[in-house]
Amino acid sequence: MGIPDAMRDQLAVKFGVLFPHLDERQRRLLMGAEARVLGHGGVRVVAQAAQVSETTVRKGVNELEAGEGPLGRVRRPGGGRKKAAEVDPGLRPALLALVEPDIRGDPISPLRWTTKSTRKIAAELTRQGHKVSADTVGDLLREEGFS
Repeated sequence: MGIPDAMRDQLAVKFGVLFPHLDERQRRLLMGAEARVLGHGGVRVVAQAAQVSETTVRKGVNELEAGEGPLGRVRRPGGGRKKAAEVDPGLRPALLALVEPDIRGDPISPLRWTTKSTRKIAAELTRQGHKVSADTVGDLLREEGFS
C-alpha cells in the first residue's frame, strides 16, 4: 500500500511554510527526516512534495545517518553588539578615576574593592557621558581585579 496523496499534500504545505526560514542544509535534513519517518517510498513522496530531486532527499537522509553534528555558529564571527569598553575607549579610564579614591584592600594582597555601589558608579559615568549599566560596571571592575 502506497503513501496517501493527502500526506503528500500535508508535506507540501509544511515545506512551503518552513523552507523560506531554513538554509539549504537545514532543508535537506528536514526532507531526509521526513523521508526516514515515511519509510519505504518516502524519498519519492518527499521529493514530489518539496518539488526537488530524489537525489537531494537521499543526500539529506545520508547526512542524518552519517551523524554529522550541527555546523556550530549561526552568526558570522564578530556578529552581535560590541562591548561597552570597546565602543567607548574612555569608559575604563573614567571608571578607574571614579573608584581610585575609594579603593580598599591590602596593598600586598591582589584583593581590591570599592565602597561605591555599581549603580552609583554607573549613574556618575552616565552623567559624564559614558552610557553604561550597573551590570557593565560590575563586569569592568571584575576585569580590573576588583572583587
